[in-house]
Amino acid sequence: MVKNSPLSATKKGAIQMKVAFAGPIAVRFAEPVKAQLAVPCEVIAEDDEARIMPRLADLDVLVSMGFTKEMAEAGRHLRLIQVPGAGLDRIDRSALRPGMHLANVYGHEGGIAEYVIGAMIALTRSFGRIDAKLRRGEWESGWAVGTPVPPLWPELAGKTLGILGFGHIGEALAHRARVFRVKICAIRRQAQSEVPDGVSFIGGPDRLDDVLRQSDYLVITLSLSPETRNLLDAQRLQMMKPTAYLINVARAEIVEETALYRALASGGLAGAALDVWYRYPTMPGATPPATQPFHELGNLIMTPHVSGATEGTLAARARLIADNIERITRGEPPLNAIDQLA
Repeated sequence: MVKNSPLSATKKGAIQMKVAFAGPIAVRFAEPVKAQLAVPCEVIAEDDEARIMPRLADLDVLVSMGFTKEMAEAGRHLRLIQVPGAGLDRIDRSALRPGMHLANVYGHEGGIAEYVIGAMIALTRSFGRIDAKLRRGEWESGWAVGTPVPPLWPELAGKTLGILGFGHIGEALAHRARVFRVKICAIRRQAQSEVPDGVSFIGGPDRLDDVLRQSDYLVITLSLSPETRNLLDAQRLQMMKPTAYLINVARAEIVEETALYRALASGGLAGAALDVWYRYPTMPGATPPATQPFHELGNLIMTPHVSGATEGTLAARARLIADNIERITRGEPPLNAIDQLA
């Protein structure tokens, strides 16, 4: 065995990779990935990223949502930083050294698209409100006795779905939404002349205001960047129809927090479904997800960043992570490699 080698030899002489899964999200992948690996690996799982630091010195692969300069310094032999999600918010790319790869995973587009469709229907039909009323014995329907018959519910057919960001999730959503006979328009970083069946147009950032004005449902699937942070401020939210619904499955900070709360509280928007938030837990115990009292609003569906937490997502991501570990063993670049300068 070569001194200071990042690889260790098994008794049979095979090269053994050392792989660590660090953090509460990453550790969920340890066993599913290990079950699919075709190369011998020593696997370490630690749900606290801080406790992985003493183990970094002889690791080849780190699977983690976070990566810092301190981790890079401690992990001198690291060859792959594998993010077990799509977001790179907690990855310090400046800490990457030559020969060290960074990759992320997708596979969540189907689950998130289903979440969005479900949210569109639940918001349109006011499931939250009528569920709460019926639990109190109040029938908001034609079956009630002695009360006016409520208006009929609208359907999705004929409405306009605007998608901000037409990547993996946007494509999966458009594919499914066509079944409901909605009109679809989208924007992405660069306009796209060829569009899938059922999509009216895929414009560049210059078409953002057009999409805002047209949409009955606005779905945010953009990545967070300096250009997209607070992209939807008070002025832009006011462009939307007061009958429109906003669904955010990307990053909360793309929509200015106070402006969104005020739009929902004042009737500037009909409602929203938010799966991403302005504050996340940093310790055990209750953690309000925002500084504004969104929890007091009756026209809002609140979920704790779970739109992509499906069995299909876990299986797809585990397979890709296993593939990337094997590729690193063979000296090949990983799938979904991220440019350090991107």
